[in-house]
Amino acid sequence: MAEFCLTLICPPSVEEKLLDALLLHVGDELFTSSPTFSHGTPHGRLSPTEQVMGRSRSVQVQVLLSAEELQVLRGRLREEFAGTGLRFWAHALVMEGEF
Repeated sequence: MAEFCLTLICPPSVEEKLLDALLLHVGDELFTSSPTFSHGTPHGRLSPTEQVMGRSRSVQVQVLLSAEELQVLRGRLREEFAGTGLRFWAHALVMEGEF
């Protein structure tokens, strides 16, 4: 049973590699991805257009995981995506299910 929702924010240049890694590492777990904008990205990582707009294009991925799965996946992502600007946070689920 899923206990946590892991949210990942990555630059578009990392999207395919991240999705491939998740398909390999989370197996049959459902996860979602969607285009989004990041605010507060370090200035050196922004294109000139993004600097004017004050936001950068990003991809958000959310995965529901158990506590153990979360720790294992974090370790793998830390190894595979060091230095790519991949950001994450996790929060406890109050409820999840399917109708």
